[in-house]
Amino acid sequence: MSADFAAARDNMVDSQVRPSDVTDLRIQDAMRAVSREAFLPPAKVSVAYADAEIEYAEGRWLLRPRDVAKLLQALTPLKGEAALAISAPYAGAVLAAMGLEVVSCDAAQVPARPGGWSLMVCEGAVSQAPAPWLEALGPGGRLGVVERQGVLGRAMIYLKTGAMVGSRPLFDSTPPFLAGFEPRPAFVF
Repeated sequence: MSADFAAARDNMVDSQVRPSDVTDLRIQDAMRAVSREAFLPPAKVSVAYADAEIEYAEGRWLLRPRDVAKLLQALTPLKGEAALAISAPYAGAVLAAMGLEVVSCDAAQVPARPGGWSLMVCEGAVSQAPAPWLEALGPGGRLGVVERQGVLGRAMIYLKTGAMVGSRPLFDSTPPFLAGFEPRPAFVF
């Protein structure tokens, strides 16, 4: 069965990642090497390489292969950088395969790091990047996350320069919300 998964990984990169303008060969190679099925419960292993978000735990999702590849490429990961994978086991494994020092955590418990994180990535959507995540970035640090307002979602990159954090949109993406990070209902008169 592992040969079937190896073929599925190659097909995923060739049919979902490369056609989506992911030209970083390091990301392509890492995605060919990392077993996406290893992050899923046994009942979902058969869909590990589908062009879909896949729930791996209650309220926690793997991004579509295309979206995780595009998000990682926009973050321009560099070997040796300190990366935080926030509810992002697959993205974290891809970054580790690229030579980054990766720490994984759940979205509810983002750890601080002396000097801050060089790179942070989250799989799943949030209504808005939480302030503690932005505060955890080090100088020149980048955060890649999908923000959703209702049915509309946009992958975003945040960059910390000095004491300021700026952002820019990357591409449309609509993964499910991470549990606990849905929009809060607002009073409307």
